Amino acid sequence: MDRHLHPAVIQGEDTITYAQLDRRAGHLAAGLAGLGLAAGDRVALCAPNSVEWLYVYFAALKLGATAVTLSNQLSAQELSLLAGHARPKAVYADPAHYPVLEALRETAGISWIIGAGGDHEPAALMPAASEPLGAVERERDHTACVLYTGGTTGTPKGVMLSHENINTAIHNVVRMEGSNENDRVLCFLPFNHVFGQMHIMNATVLSAGCLVLLPGYNQDEALEAVARHGVTKLYAVPTVYVRLLQLSDLKARLGKVRYCFSAAASLAREHVLRWREATGLAIHEAYGMTETASMVTFNHHRRHLVGSVGEPVGTTEVSIRDAGGLALPTGQSGEICIRGRNVMQGYLDNPSDTRDLFYGDWLRSGDVGYLDQDGYLFIVDRLKEMIITGGENVYPREVEEVIFQWRQIAECSVIGLPDPEYGERVVAVCVPTPGESIDALELRAFLKTKLSGYKVPKEFVIKNDLPKSPAGKMLKREIKKDLIEG
Repeated sequence: MDRHLHPAVIQGEDTITYAQLDRRAGHLAAGLAGLGLAAGDRVALCAPNSVEWLYVYFAALKLGATAVTLSNQLSAQELSLLAGHARPKAVYADPAHYPVLEALRETAGISWIIGAGGDHEPAALMPAASEPLGAVERERDHTACVLYTGGTTGTPKGVMLSHENINTAIHNVVRMEGSNENDRVLCFLPFNHVFGQMHIMNATVLSAGCLVLLPGYNQDEALEAVARHGVTKLYAVPTVYVRLLQLSDLKARLGKVRYCFSAAASLAREHVLRWREATGLAIHEAYGMTETASMVTFNHHRRHLVGSVGEPVGTTEVSIRDAGGLALPTGQSGEICIRGRNVMQGYLDNPSDTRDLFYGDWLRSGDVGYLDQDGYLFIVDRLKEMIITGGENVYPREVEEVIFQWRQIAECSVIGLPDPEYGERVVAVCVPTPGESIDALELRAFLKTKLSGYKVPKEFVIKNDLPKSPAGKMLKREIKKDLIEG
């Protein structure tokens, strides 16, 4: 295969080859250098997924700059906070963000706003007559990207990922998934997020596959793209899989899809089993976080164990530790800790939180889990989401897994609310599947046959939808806040 002539990106009616992607990114890098940008400077991206986004991202890396990737869905206040913290010299942005960025020019040190109607448009910075810039030599420990955590546990932090972190992570993805140049990958998850950027975008480019870009998720448009472009790999969040399960002709609609992966949040065991029954395909899951450049463990082809997030990938190590940082034996639950070349350099300008995140050279995940005798990891829950009711510990995920066995449930979030008698009471917030209703009395009776009494929710709240981050992660803090204030 001549990689240069191979399609790299499909967007609408346009197909971009690897030669075009490389050349245009090189021309843009030369244009950015002409403005005065240099190795070590920061270039922020705050725009929807697009071919142009890719040009800017790879141009920044060719230049030796650090790409700071921000969600296009940030509020004005959030963008002010993050841009003020990152202090990028140039920002590629959606025009909707220009008023905020203009106000930040002096305080955040922004010299150029790039995009339609900004200081410069990307196309104007890549004249064909100029010589494309080749990649600047960078050391493996130089910072390549800064990604901000989703903020599901508080103020977002800027995760610094080195070239080695990224190289390690995406090679692990390609090797574990058997990715190759024949793959066509449907991509609607945001590039600013570690999963979209590392696991999907960069890993697909590494394996010479083709990215089929959509600006966001629309079920009809996604299925049309699957059929039209012969998509072979589907990456989605649990909500997408649950909704697709409502289709009577699901298997036929998936066409050439050979591989499915669920990201951002845990997919209920019941949904994994129903998907396999309906399509004949497994839904693969992994465990990872922004601080590890994505994948830490992978539920392997050779032993796809439903309920597990798999075994450590490559040279990555996983250890289960107690509250004092001591290793726990096999089968015992504790905090999941990670060590490896994919572990971040630290939080940008935040040495205190960086120190607090480590036991020596072991990264603390904040998640509770255990390893079985074969080294497969099982997630129990988030440490901070554990509910203490009447002195008993309740892990929301355990309760949610049982609730999802009730077929009328599409989405569910179990939280703890303040209670004068028990300290906290267990509350289940549920979204019914389309066309169904939820009988709380029947559901409670069912749960009593599956769970200890103190784990059964004292209250059921029915909603039409649940708040999620742009990457599809359930925002439990927002759910809890709404119920307390409401």
